[in-house]
Amino acid sequence: MAVLGQGIIPTGSIANELTAVTRRAFVPKLVVQIYNSTPLLAALIANAQPATGGVSSVTVPVQGAQFVNGQWSDYSGTFNQPSVQQGAFVSEFDLKSLIVPVPFLGMEGAVQLDHAVIPLIEARMNDAGNVSCDIMATALYNNTTNTQAFIGLPGAIDDGTNMVTYGNINRNTSTWWKSKVYNAGGVNPTRQNVLQYIAGTVKNGAEVPTFAVCGFGTWTLLAQDFVGQESYVITPGKSFDTDSNGPRSGFRALMVGGIPIFADPYCPEGTMYFINSNYASLYIHEQAGFAFTGFESTLSNFQLGYIGAVVTLAELVITKPKAMTRVSGFNSLTL
Repeated sequence: MAVLGQGIIPTGSIANELTAVTRRAFVPKLVVQIYNSTPLLAALIANAQPATGGVSSVTVPVQGAQFVNGQWSDYSGTFNQPSVQQGAFVSEFDLKSLIVPVPFLGMEGAVQLDHAVIPLIEARMNDAGNVSCDIMATALYNNTTNTQAFIGLPGAIDDGTNMVTYGNINRNTSTWWKSKVYNAGGVNPTRQNVLQYIAGTVKNGAEVPTFAVCGFGTWTLLAQDFVGQESYVITPGKSFDTDSNGPRSGFRALMVGGIPIFADPYCPEGTMYFINSNYASLYIHEQAGFAFTGFESTLSNFQLGYIGAVVTLAELVITKPKAMTRVSGFNSLTL
């Protein structure tokens, strides 16, 4: 429907005449409006690990107890007889299947052939990748109950509150499989209390987290604790108005104790995850990583057209939950 009576376009019969004999000045781009970028999923895909088939497609041996014991001795060098004790356990994960079907109607192809501003089949193929990422990013921050989807951070980084059995290991009987979980108690995130939770992560898991993620409202409230401490150095003989870039202010990643805190639009507000990338990986099937099946005819269903699918077999796997922490209960800004 043409917009008439605005700007240089008239109304009435003259407008109808122009509409009948004039092409539209289409911009040959389809501007996507409905998806978000996510640093967590981008990092996981960039560092994804290959997986193959089989039952329990990702099986990782983990040590949860001592294999041997030590003891002090005297000049004689004697020691107690050692016993064989279990120290190794196995964590097991199944790949999850995400399927995005892509339809292509026969008459649509006939109409658009050599006349398409935006080929709809290309738009659908591009959207299939975006839809896949959107579904995966949503599951990463929310899912703990649907075992057909990714088990997200609320279940993977947990102390048994949301998910008692993770990777086929029970957290109640194997307490070394628990993450540290805090409730901030409705306070603003600050450098001081975030540093406290980083220290708690290191104390619990004996390793420093690689990065942390939180929602934009939480991140912005934390940033306010940084911005108020900024200072500006003016070079003698110069001022900010002579610098084409102006003074630098704010940060893309907030560094607390050397740990970058990133904002992720999929992360629920008030929650912050401290992640160690050495033990958090997205395993993707080597033959089914955003793989396209190819188009098949729908004639067998008495319809002229084709259908294909983009298939992803993958799972988030965390092999050392105790090296990671979840903090909830932070205040956040409404953006």
